[in-house]
Amino acid sequence: MHNDGKVVPINKARATPSPLARLPVVLLQVRDKAAQQLQQGLQELFDNADDTLFEMADKARSTVDHHIFFEAMRDLRLKRKNFERVFMERLFAAFAGLGDTGRGELQLVPVVSYDATPSSSHDALEKAVALEAMLGRVRHRDGLALSQLTARLSAVLGNALDERENPLGPALLCEFFLQAGRSLGVEIRVKLIMLKLFEKYVLSDADQLYAEANQLLVATGVLPELKTVPSRRAGGRAARERSREDALPSADQPLDENGQQAFAALQALLKPVRGSVAPTLEASAEPQPIATRDLLRLLSHLQQYVPTPDAEDDFDLCNQLEQLLTRVSVKSGKSRVVEEADEDVINLIALLFEFILNDPTVPDAFKALIARLQIPMLKVAVLDKSLFSHAGHPARRLLNEIAAMAMGCNLCDDYPRDPLYLRIEQVVQRLLNEFVEDPAIFAQLLAEFSAFAADECRRSELLEQHTRDAEEGRVRTEEARQRVAEVLNRRLLGKVLPLAVVQFLQQAWSQVLLLASLKHGEESVQWQSALRTMDELIWSVGLQEDTEAGRRLLEHLPGLLKALRDGLTSAAFDPFSTREFFVRLQAMHVQPADGVDELIEVREPLVFSERPLDPALDLAPNDPDLLKVHQLRVGAWVMFQQDGVVTQRCKLAAIMAPANAYVFVSRTGLKVLEKSVGQLALAFKQGALQVLDDSPLFERALDAVVSKLRQLNHGK
Repeated sequence: MHNDGKVVPINKARATPSPLARLPVVLLQVRDKAAQQLQQGLQELFDNADDTLFEMADKARSTVDHHIFFEAMRDLRLKRKNFERVFMERLFAAFAGLGDTGRGELQLVPVVSYDATPSSSHDALEKAVALEAMLGRVRHRDGLALSQLTARLSAVLGNALDERENPLGPALLCEFFLQAGRSLGVEIRVKLIMLKLFEKYVLSDADQLYAEANQLLVATGVLPELKTVPSRRAGGRAARERSREDALPSADQPLDENGQQAFAALQALLKPVRGSVAPTLEASAEPQPIATRDLLRLLSHLQQYVPTPDAEDDFDLCNQLEQLLTRVSVKSGKSRVVEEADEDVINLIALLFEFILNDPTVPDAFKALIARLQIPMLKVAVLDKSLFSHAGHPARRLLNEIAAMAMGCNLCDDYPRDPLYLRIEQVVQRLLNEFVEDPAIFAQLLAEFSAFAADECRRSELLEQHTRDAEEGRVRTEEARQRVAEVLNRRLLGKVLPLAVVQFLQQAWSQVLLLASLKHGEESVQWQSALRTMDELIWSVGLQEDTEAGRRLLEHLPGLLKALRDGLTSAAFDPFSTREFFVRLQAMHVQPADGVDELIEVREPLVFSERPLDPALDLAPNDPDLLKVHQLRVGAWVMFQQDGVVTQRCKLAAIMAPANAYVFVSRTGLKVLEKSVGQLALAFKQGALQVLDDSPLFERALDAVVSKLRQLNHGK
């Protein structure tokens, strides 16, 4: 069986021959061709779902809605691969079912839910209406092509096939999509958004799906007499791709031409490295400098042969340029060399890129991209020496922007699909294709990339704030739980009380206290009332009948019971779940001496959450690695490593008191790690944690190169 690399065959468990083995080859071809298009449509759907949900979160009027859409974004990112896998499994299973003889009676397509549990009737109705409308639009638009495909499939199979049994029909495609989404923990609004996206990015291209399937069948002689239905290519994916092409803004900026003095200072340091770019000719041949314009033409020639990022061979610019000079020298019979100033620029750019490509701040995948910028950066430096002296130079700023955005990337095997990687690759390719001698293109690309970067940063900042808010809420809840535990322990430890009362206070009333603390604070009337009710309950079950207080208990019972019920209602407790306790409590009050409930002495303190001991407790206050942790600032980028392999690049988003938990987020603003002070200190000691320098890359590279050149000039 032919397997497409992007789809997953299923149903391998049967011992009998696979139904696919009984399918004609042309149906396998139809399936594989359709699977490729559907896979592309799903990928496009998920690529755009993130943007759509982000916009919904950005426009949300309430914190609850804001949280719902952000959580949906996170859920989709985590479950995307499984979603696509299940969809393709369902598609393959449907095709496999075509090979079964005696398929039985037609089963109508069920309106399944995203959830494992049934949704409310209102939600189900809303979803059913949306589905029916989607199916109606596809049938109205592509009904003829679909009916022709169904007829041709029936002819191949030798059995009459209903449209609803067609694996490529909109009904089954919707069912595959809904079944694949069952694991998503999202609410009805998000489900409806996903259905709309499915229609936009998958069902909208159904005409192409049916046209290509029909063409494959016609090519093998299946019902060729049916009139071909033309595909609508004015819309669909092609139109969407055209609409994404960004218009190039006019952002030409004048370059500063007063960089000669600073470059002259650099030239004095570059003397020890001169002589590396020269042709290998007879010593007697008198050198003849090549003009700067001719050098630019040679560089433009080399620029067209810069290898792709995945090329295995390294591109040595100096070596390649030397070979070109040698060929020119042999052809002219003269020893052609680069002028001294131009050679200094070549050497300086080479040293800068040597630093950049060894800098841990830049992820390896992006280093391969940035390395391709060496010739364009060299050409602009030859044209304009202010590149080395002015931080605002467009080419310099573009390189810095690219490096800054790439710094936080954790790229996996499918990194070529990462939107940031694709955008940087686009910038690099445009420079290689379009930059000849007009440096204005750097200002243009800088404006475009800066706008892209600003949008990405705004998105990540919103998500990061959402993460901080969630963490602060979690910490507040943990603190409140701990205070509730302390309150209960003070009242219960060492006392002999009915077991039912102890369990009620620890399991139910603790939640009433927790809610009062979180919503109203511990100075509130609600908190004090909950404490008073708890104290009265403990007092009531400890009285003896023959005491004056015991005899007056019945007068207080109605008020106590009402306070207990009101408190449980405020915490949304189901009254049926506490009915048994109130029955037993009544028995305790009516016959306190009869031992109607087991008595226990409370010896074990109640603990809601127990934090593990922090390794920092074993470190001296002046431990250098502990001091490094305390010097970490919010916003700092770090890199965690294990066995010398980078495992995570992330940013410190918050330091949560009182436990001093350090919360780290990814480039998108989602939480990825939480570490204690001690864990971070040990990571520093083991060399597994490195703080990344987020200062501008070009400036750091230039400082490092100048320092290195000074050492060479002083013989160190």
